[in-house]
Amino acid sequence: MSGLHRSSSAPLKNGLPPQELLDDLCSRFVLNVPKEDQQSFERILFLVEYAHWFYEDNTVEQNPSLKSLNLKEFTSLMFNSCDVLRPYVAHIDDIFKDFTDYKVRVPVTGAIILDETYEWCLLVKGWKGTSWSFPRGKKNKDEEDHACAIREVLEETGFDVSALLNKDEYIEVIFGQQRMRLYIIAGVKDDTAFAPLTKKEISEIAWHRLDDLQPATNEIISRGITGLKLYMVAPFLASLKSWISKHPPPLPPRPDLPLKGISIWKAKNTSIGSKPTIVESQSHKLPSNAKPPDTGPGKSFRNFRFDTAAILRALEELVRFVKPTVHSIVAPIGCIIHGTCPGSFDM
Repeated sequence: MSGLHRSSSAPLKNGLPPQELLDDLCSRFVLNVPKEDQQSFERILFLVEYAHWFYEDNTVEQNPSLKSLNLKEFTSLMFNSCDVLRPYVAHIDDIFKDFTDYKVRVPVTGAIILDETYEWCLLVKGWKGTSWSFPRGKKNKDEEDHACAIREVLEETGFDVSALLNKDEYIEVIFGQQRMRLYIIAGVKDDTAFAPLTKKEISEIAWHRLDDLQPATNEIISRGITGLKLYMVAPFLASLKSWISKHPPPLPPRPDLPLKGISIWKAKNTSIGSKPTIVESQSHKLPSNAKPPDTGPGKSFRNFRFDTAAILRALEELVRFVKPTVHSIVAPIGCIIHGTCPGSFDM
């Protein structure tokens, strides 16, 4: 990692960030934090990781000449550049390894979001990988499980589950040394809008049929019968099916929906020059073979129909208005024709 050492504030070379930028990141994310967050290398590396996210999501996007770095490369630059971290450069490899080992022990919480039929669940796909998972993330220091789940689901899907979350309704699985708890959020409308609030973390959000998430064989649990990579999904399915069997869904099954997953949000990578740009695409339309929602008379072109009750009421009002008006016009004309009007003259 010593190959990324930068000891001066020289102009950019090979796309590496200048000393001024590294000093700013160190000051913003490492120095100006509560002292308790500087008491261990694990906490300091979390701060460096926050700085890395900011560098990748904001600084690199705004400056095409800067190089995108992985966390290990960025950590090396920060330790070599920050005065408070530089004394520990000789031990950086051990520090980074301890940090990665520590991260896999941090508890994770999230949510299993079910539609109103309990036949579909919401999954997210990571930015760089191809595996699908339930929206979830690591707990912050002193953060309660349900609070972490609400925060992480909101960040990854843009959907606030706080009003639907029951602290007692969850499924918990242990992965090695890491505890993962997912709260069951049932009865979410399938036309709900979803979109991540964070950059470069989620590449796609989609509804998937639970039946399609079953393991292909007893030996291979990382892929479903449709070929989806489901390493972080499969261990929850048996308990989820058991929960569903004890809780009747608000709506009956919908055979009109397609058999494959329905993509709700997807980020597309395009390039302008040599700089990658993120273009977000979003679709909330139901599949073409599904019945559109009933939005009432005249609310949309697709669902338009005449409101006969309103038309009849209008006609009744018109009759009440027109009848005396017509009589007031026709009566004088009649009396003139027949010579019956007071003071009338012969025609």
